[in-house]
Amino acid sequence: MTFTSDLSDKIKQRISSAIPDSETVVRLASDRHYEISVISESFNNQSQVKQHQRVYAAISDLMSGENAPIHAIDRMLTSTS
Repeated sequence: MTFTSDLSDKIKQRISSAIPDSETVVRLASDRHYEISVISESFNNQSQVKQHQRVYAAISDLMSGENAPIHAIDRMLTSTS
């Protein structure tokens, strides 16, 4: 797997599948480090921690293992609008 826009697209697809009504932006911050912004009405009445947990759950397999394509999420923004 390459660490370019292909992976950014894969991250976005995973989040969109897990949170269908979401608007997601994924940006490569540096080598294997990403910034993610997710807007979803389904976050309504959920704590920010729960919102982040849902996003991390969608991409957890991309962050696990020695050679994981994602090393870190440097910044995650979630909101309902």
